[in-house]
Amino acid sequence: MIPYIITAVLAYLCGSIPFGLLLTRAAGLGDIRSIGSGNIGATNVLRTGNRPIAAATLLLDAAKGAVPVLVARYFLGEDAANLAAVAAFLGHVFPVWLNFNGGKGVATFIGVLLALSWPVGLIFCAVWLVIAFAQRYSSLAAITAASTSPIFAYVVTGSLRLVLVTVLITAVLLYRHATNISRLIRGTEPKIGSEKKAS
Repeated sequence: MIPYIITAVLAYLCGSIPFGLLLTRAAGLGDIRSIGSGNIGATNVLRTGNRPIAAATLLLDAAKGAVPVLVARYFLGEDAANLAAVAAFLGHVFPVWLNFNGGKGVATFIGVLLALSWPVGLIFCAVWLVIAFAQRYSSLAAITAASTSPIFAYVVTGSLRLVLVTVLITAVLLYRHATNISRLIRGTEPKIGSEKKAS
């Protein structure tokens, strides 16, 4: 039991590293929490206009989801990998360093899925891209990709444990997107590129 507790704690701490905040500060862009939506994720970092920093945030947020899963699987097996996936995601969304107010978890979810089952992770990315290009809503793309991930997890792997992991993570992701969902319903959610056009 102790190895699994240690796995959960270390995965949470890895997931809780606020790369968006750290990178924007290091680049002299100020506190990302005072920009745009106030979120520390790559989408909000992109609102600073610094694409390299946004791309780095995206990759690092995905990596901090994937690395704990891969390490846990190597040392303890698949059950530990699933536990690390959930813990790392929760670390990103509810980081202790930021009063438990972190990102919305899309990039970290991608990293987790790629590490647990890369085909499912790639399908997530494909669904996100299709919805994003068709509807021009980043939030809708994320919500759709996450909501369908348990289905694809079952179809591709047949693993009920992976399905459970994706259901748990999706539930938290939807909770973090509550304001986006409200805006989508009202028709006030900004589309991809709309802020850039407005400026």
